[in-house]
Amino acid sequence: MTGVFFVLASFKGFSQNTTEIKASSINAYNISVTYNKTTNLVFPYAIKSVDRGSKDILVQKAIGVENILQVKAAKQGFPETNLTVVTADGSLFAYLVTYSDAPANLSLLFSNAQVSPSPVAVFAKDATTDEISQKSREVIGRERVIKGIKDKDFDITMDVLGLYIHQDVVYFEIALVNNSAIDYDVQSLRLFIQDKKRIKRTASQETEMQPLYVLGNPDVIRHASEQNICIALSKFTIPDKKYLMVQLMEKNGGRHLSIRINNKTLVHSRAI
Repeated sequence: MTGVFFVLASFKGFSQNTTEIKASSINAYNISVTYNKTTNLVFPYAIKSVDRGSKDILVQKAIGVENILQVKAAKQGFPETNLTVVTADGSLFAYLVTYSDAPANLSLLFSNAQVSPSPVAVFAKDATTDEISQKSREVIGRERVIKGIKDKDFDITMDVLGLYIHQDVVYFEIALVNNSAIDYDVQSLRLFIQDKKRIKRTASQETEMQPLYVLGNPDVIRHASEQNICIALSKFTIPDKKYLMVQLMEKNGGRHLSIRINNKTLVHSRAI
C-alpha cells in the first residue's frame, strides 16, 4: 500500500508541474495569381524558407533582394493550393493561392504587429549583385569542365558545362541548344532538391532553389541557335538520398528537359 501511495503521489506531483500546451491557428491570407503576370509579395524581413503546396505555382526571390517573393501560375486554371513563407524574424506567413485571369493586386505588402508596415528592400549581404554579375561573365567565357550531365529531346539540348564557386556563391554554366526549326519558348527553368526515391500518394518533397542572378536569356531559345547561361545560387550541399534537379519546361509545348546533379559533383565545383 505504501508503494502504491508513493506512485500516486508522484504522479499527482508530476501532473501539477506539467506545463499545459495550447495551440492557436494562423489565419491564411487569400491571394490570386495568373499565368502571364507576376505577383510580388513584399515582407518586412529577409525570406528564409518557401514551401509550395503544388507545382501549379512558380516562386522565386527577386534577384539580389532578400524580402521580395515573386509568384506566378505554372498553368492556367489550377485548383486551389497553398504557400508558406518563413522570414528571418521567425514569422510564418500562410497563403491560400487561387488562379485568376486578372488578379486585383499584383504587389502586396505584408507586415506583423512587431515591425514597421513600410519595410524597405533587404539586400543580400554575402555578395553584391555587381560582383555576382562579374563572376557570371567570367564563368560564361571558360571552357567546358564537366561532361555527360545533359538531356535532349526533339533537337533541344540542355547541357551542364561547368560548376564553379566563389566565396558563398555557386555558379552553374549551362548550354541551351536548339537544332530544330521551331523557337523554344521557355515556360520555366527551375532548380530544386528532390528525393531520389519518391513514394506515390505522398506530398511533394521539393526544396526550391532561388537564383541570386541569371546571366543570359532563359526566356527563349531561338531555332538553329545555341546559347550559354549562368545561374548563381547561394552555396549549398545536397543531403543523402537527394539530388539537385534542373528542369526546363516549354510553354505550350511538350519538349520538357531535366537533368540531375548529385552531391559528389557539386562538392567538386571549381574555385574562381
